[in-house]
This record gives sequence, C-alpha cells and structure tokens, in this order.
Amino acid sequence: MNTWFECKAKYVKIDENGREKKVNEAYLLDAVSFSEAESRIYKELETMVSGEFTVTKIAKTNIAEIIPSEDGDRWFKAKVSFITIDEEKGKEKRTAQYVLILAKTVRDAYEKVVENMQGMMADFEINAVNESPIMDVFPYFGQEEEIPDNLRPLNDDELLASNNEAEEDQSDDLEPLEDDEEAEEE
Repeated sequence: MNTWFECKAKYVKIDENGREKKVNEAYLLDAVSFSEAESRIYKELETMVSGEFTVTKIAKTNIAEIIPSEDGDRWFKAKVSFITIDEEKGKEKRTAQYVLILAKTVRDAYEKVVENMQGMMADFEINAVNESPIMDVFPYFGQEEEIPDNLRPLNDDELLASNNEAEEDQSDDLEPLEDDEEAEEE
C-alpha cells in the first residue's frame, strides 16, 4: 500500500497575462517517509519551477488509491464507503476510503470511480466527489538497475538449484553448540 504525502510549495508563477503572481500550490507524492517526501518534492519542483521556491508543508494524507486518466485535467477527491456485514453482530459496517481521480468534471470523476470499483467483492457507495487543490501527482517509480553484460538473470530452475546448494553449504559449516554446563567449566 502506498503512503501519499501532500506537499505545498510557495513560489512566483507567471499567469496567462504575463504578470508575476505568488502561489502556494499542493502536490501529492508517494514516499516511505517525510525525509524521502521532502527530497522527492525538491527534485520534482526543480524541473518544473523556474526560480526560487519554498516547501511550506509536508503531511501524510488519507488517500488510499489514485485513479489516473489520459483525458483528465483536474484532480478530484472522492469518499468511497465499502459496506460489509458483521456476521457476529448482524450489522452493516461501513469503511471509508478516499480516492484521487484525474478527470474533466465531477460527473466524469464519479463515473471513473464506479468503473474502477466494478470488480470489488464488497458493495460500495460514493458519498462525495469534490475538486481537489492538488496540482499534480508524483507516484514512485523504482529505478530499474541495468544488468551488467557479464551477468544474466537466473531462470526458475537455476534459482531453485542455487537455493538448495546454499542450504546444503550452510548445514555443512555448522558446528555443534556446547552445553551451558561445559561452557561454565572452562
């Protein structure tokens, strides 16, 4: 599960009329800690913002899922309640999750959530869809390491054989442990 952080940055932006305007914009990024979130937001903004900027806020969010879209231009936040039945008590239980959707309109965002949740085993209800102040989302993409020319990946059979050999090597190297009494006598 991803941990999403909301980062706000303050900087000077040039508007459509060519005038400078101070803005404080929110961005969302996936990170494992506040330190990583801070490091990543600085790297992302360095490529986007010309001039100086200040990161004014970094906070964990309650976003559970991101629904990207090719045709969307704004981010919307939806509250989705999953409905389950507590078999012991016989009562309905609702668990709320927040989803961020890239869409054109509120209706478009609602339809994208319904489409995305169709395969769920639990029933769900969309309680709210609102436009979000998030300007952009930066998911984490692990950097794939290049395999050097002198190495190649192992296939399943080779991997299994190497694991078995490693287990055998480890068992041969083990020496019996001395009893506590013998250790005390020495």
